[in-house]
Amino acid sequence: MSAPDARRVIATVCLSGTLEDKLVAAAAAGFDGVEIFENDLIASAASPAEIRRHCVDLGLTIDLYQPFRDFEAVPPETLRANLRRAERKFDVMEQLGADLMLVCSTVSPDAVDDDELAAEQLRLLAERAAARGMRIAYEALAWGRFVTTYDHSWRIVRSADHPALGLCLDSFHVLSRGSDPALIRTIPGEKLFFLQLADAPRMDMDVLQWSRHHRLFPGQGSFDLPTFVANVLATGYRGPLSLEVFNDVFRQADPKPAAVDAMRSLRLLEEQLGLPVTGLVPAPELSGYAFAELAVGEGAGSRLADALTALGFTLTGKHRSKPVQLWEQGGARVLLNSNSSTSDSAAIGALAVESADPIRSAQRADAMRAPILPRSRGPEEASLSSVAAPDGTEVFFCRTGAENAADWLADFPGTATPLAPGLGITGIDHIALTQPFDHFDEAALFYRAVVGLDPEPITEFAAPFGMVRSRGVTDRGSVRIALNGTLVRRGEWAPAVRDPQHIAFATADALATARALHERGAPVLRIPDNYYDDLEARVDLDPELLAELRANSVLYDRDEHGEFLHLFTELFGSRIFFEVVQRIDGYRGCAVANAPIRMAAHRRQRLANTG
Repeated sequence: MSAPDARRVIATVCLSGTLEDKLVAAAAAGFDGVEIFENDLIASAASPAEIRRHCVDLGLTIDLYQPFRDFEAVPPETLRANLRRAERKFDVMEQLGADLMLVCSTVSPDAVDDDELAAEQLRLLAERAAARGMRIAYEALAWGRFVTTYDHSWRIVRSADHPALGLCLDSFHVLSRGSDPALIRTIPGEKLFFLQLADAPRMDMDVLQWSRHHRLFPGQGSFDLPTFVANVLATGYRGPLSLEVFNDVFRQADPKPAAVDAMRSLRLLEEQLGLPVTGLVPAPELSGYAFAELAVGEGAGSRLADALTALGFTLTGKHRSKPVQLWEQGGARVLLNSNSSTSDSAAIGALAVESADPIRSAQRADAMRAPILPRSRGPEEASLSSVAAPDGTEVFFCRTGAENAADWLADFPGTATPLAPGLGITGIDHIALTQPFDHFDEAALFYRAVVGLDPEPITEFAAPFGMVRSRGVTDRGSVRIALNGTLVRRGEWAPAVRDPQHIAFATADALATARALHERGAPVLRIPDNYYDDLEARVDLDPELLAELRANSVLYDRDEHGEFLHLFTELFGSRIFFEVVQRIDGYRGCAVANAPIRMAAHRRQRLANTG
């Protein structure tokens, strides 16, 4: 029999709403327990005893009450007041049914830098707690007045030497200061009373502001949480894995999906640690895109059909029972789904990845709290599984091939149109999706945990209408998704295209494809000469190559691995366009540096079309 799953706990401070809202959301997401944050309880109209009963009804334990601040290393009169305050909090904990209280290292101006005094007073507090059947978990705040590191807090706890006094380790406080987590292994496991987890992006800023506004759920930031937690577990710690995340977005978002996101992050972390997670199977290997689906209105659908024809695609099939067309060229497949009532609308409604085992991909998605979406189908139609990404995009798991009884291509009877020779497009290279600011980190975690893609570092660039954040998720080969989002969006002044999306097609010869597109009169986006003048100054390119790039509106980029040639089409509908790309010698990125050039060019196109 395998070992049971770890107990999963979430601090109420992670979520938005009233305490009651947070508890319901935590229980619905599958958490075993909660940390009650004092401010949430104080603002509640329910008594501690009522909160306790509510938690019992929801199947939640109350694993920690926090925080108790500015206690240790203080003068006698302050100590007396602090002990009185502690006794009142013990009364509250007794009603809550909580037996562990978090004490943060002091930031009080009344405190003195005296470890011996701090240990003596913490021992006194532990004696008071033990008399009530409770314990104290002492935590080093990264911005504490005197105690800022876990090894310092451990020296004080060890000196106090009381069975009811132990440590709380918080990954943010440890990793934000650059402390070596390997030394955690020297701490006896029985003295680690509680473990709090938070990820974060690497930022050069005041640690208190960093902590209060920019923490993330595990897997969304840059901290090495698997190594940190592995060191904790090596001590023999068998307590819960608890999330304590202060984040401005999470604390304003709907608590139910935020709690699901939190649970997903813990399950991913446990998988990385090799811990058992009920129902979770490894992500099957992916081998590319089966298709990308555009949801279109009548007007936009007609223009997109013309654009696909100009790009060398052929309409090869129509769905048996739905208003969906299949367009193909090489290994690239695009579906046009005429399900929109708005004539000019067009958006990426779905993407489908080729999975070595679609059934196991669906099982993993369900275990990662991304349930399979209900889907109507005819009796002879393929049974495809899809889940919803945070922005609503459907993600399908497919295995395309005639030998597959559930092959989705069989749902598209062929047309009489012969397959055109094409213009060199061989497949889908990547798909770019604009994410609402509130879903940016959630989306990266979704594609990582549910689909099995690896996140790349976040980049930011100055675009014509403000700062844009971009992050790729990829399997390092066949599947790439570029997630983009504006950092701030205020007022009515906005780009001509608010939420652009596009499909990037692969080719082995971007210049040859570009020449063919121009000969066909395809709507290739015009890039200004200023770009090529600057490119000539920055990069020592062969003059003939530069002239070809300029003549065909092909952009250029390079990284440490190779080179990248790409071109864009004009916009279709309100937000959709296409890209054609060539990767040379292992280039890995998506030419983020050229995005502002493309955005300005699309702006000019829209103004010209509406002027």
